[in-house]
Amino acid sequence: MANTVKYDRQDVIQKATDLFWEKGFHATSMRNLQEAIDMRPGSIYASFGSKEGLFKETLQYYADDSLALLKSYAEDNDSPLEALREFLTSVVINQKQAPSNMCMLVKTISELTDDNAELLADAKQLLSGVEVEFAELFTQAQAKGELDSAKDPKRLASLLQMQLMGLRAYARANEGSDQEIKALTDDAFASLVR
Repeated sequence: MANTVKYDRQDVIQKATDLFWEKGFHATSMRNLQEAIDMRPGSIYASFGSKEGLFKETLQYYADDSLALLKSYAEDNDSPLEALREFLTSVVINQKQAPSNMCMLVKTISELTDDNAELLADAKQLLSGVEVEFAELFTQAQAKGELDSAKDPKRLASLLQMQLMGLRAYARANEGSDQEIKALTDDAFASLVR
């Protein structure tokens, strides 16, 4: 009789994501993983190939979750610009409940070197994928007449990504109230699209 999987793969990936997001790739030991996901090293290797293999899946899980959140704002708003503004505000304010005050992809890019070139490339590609979705919403805003058609949606997407990174770092450094952070995100977004 073949061995059957005795764990919920998505639950394991979600728990591992939180751990890697909090501690980073290098600071997360196999013992930390064992405790967080309740699997022995042999089971981790059998299921994911390696610590790197599990980390790669957590990066994808994190990016997919971010894109799902962005999509939910887009579906709930007739205005693509409002969807982007609400996403920006939500991500910056809700970081207080997140395992880390940084985007997991940005944290990974900041931490890894060419010694982990494949994981570094994956994180960069996933972060770029989020930016592509930002550009798509800016393009939709132009089609609806919400945004000047002379503006470059790709450039706006890059600037929004940069604002998001900076606002999260600022919020962490200054620990302002939600209202103060929301006012800053609104100002930053308004300066981007005017």
